[in-house]
Amino acid sequence: VIATLANEIITSLQHATRSQNILRYIAPLHSSQKTNNMLSSTFSRWASISNHGPKATATTAAALLQKISHARQLSTTPTLHNNSFDKLGIIGLGLMGHGIAQTAAMAAVTKNNNLHSSGIIAYETDPTFLARGRDRIQKSVDKLLSKEKLTSSQATAVMDKITFTNDRDALNDTDLIVEAIIENIDLKKDLYSDLGDRCKPSTIFASNTSSLSITQMALASHRPERFVGIHFFNPVQLMKLVEVVKTDHTSEEVFDTTMEWVEQIGKVGVKCRDTPGFIVNRLLVPNLVQAMLLVERGDASVKDVDLSMKLGAGHPMGPLHLADYVGLDTCLFIMEGWVKDFPDERAFVVPDILREKVKKNELGRKTGKGFYNWDGDKRGDPIEL
Repeated sequence: VIATLANEIITSLQHATRSQNILRYIAPLHSSQKTNNMLSSTFSRWASISNHGPKATATTAAALLQKISHARQLSTTPTLHNNSFDKLGIIGLGLMGHGIAQTAAMAAVTKNNNLHSSGIIAYETDPTFLARGRDRIQKSVDKLLSKEKLTSSQATAVMDKITFTNDRDALNDTDLIVEAIIENIDLKKDLYSDLGDRCKPSTIFASNTSSLSITQMALASHRPERFVGIHFFNPVQLMKLVEVVKTDHTSEEVFDTTMEWVEQIGKVGVKCRDTPGFIVNRLLVPNLVQAMLLVERGDASVKDVDLSMKLGAGHPMGPLHLADYVGLDTCLFIMEGWVKDFPDERAFVVPDILREKVKKNELGRKTGKGFYNWDGDKRGDPIEL
């Protein structure tokens, strides 16, 4: 920001004839009062000679640059250092959030003792959801202990690493906050607006959304340069991939440091711009939709669509099986959002069969019926139309 400002001001010094022309450069510079005072002093000096127009000299420009350089040293804009995520915050302890908290805690205990040395703050608004999230982590840790994948002391250390709380103020001094709440853009924007006001200036915000606009949330936070998308996959404890998403506003340093953290907790990060669905869902969800359309048109059966992709493309499960597993309501939510926001994108379409099944509460695995019958997590026979 400083470098860009300086270049623009030099151009203005060379061509402007009225002091008012430079005032528009002050607003974008977020700095300390001391910084603003020094810049204002230099602006005043320039204004005093502005009537000379082109006679505004390189000497004046050099003086301004010197002031800006000194101001930059005094600026409150935070800088990052390796292992800077000393204190981690997790918002939401549902299916994804509890897995992220556990993964980060286990990495700190078993891989890098310097990681999250000040702990992990796991926050939920509702005490019931908080207790449920804690129980999920405890059960997972106990299972690893029973399989001798963790020692007793490690299992205890993992749980001790996490502080479970309903107090949002506990997040104020965290270095990185990963949000994993319900997929509601308005709810998320309200949350980030509040976090932007309460958290220290250096805190980085990261949303685990799978389909919503990172840019919209970043702007709501009032610190878009310190905002990234960080999309984990379910189950977080097992799935290695994490999509790290950059907006047009994200600082390179923030993005690189977040990528390093993803590797530190034992995941494989891939880089992506803020595009609908990022990489995986942008490819996957339209594929699921095309499978539904094949069945809807009567071109192929549920069984044959899935069998074809398993044996012909080497997929571990067919697209309709996967859609049931993910949840047909989730598929509908994602695609309806994309159709609304990107009406000209031909790949984004909502099949009638998907709307009908969701309307009848045939959501797949979670309700026992979708494109297949389900008994808990066990898939049964396909439901043919």
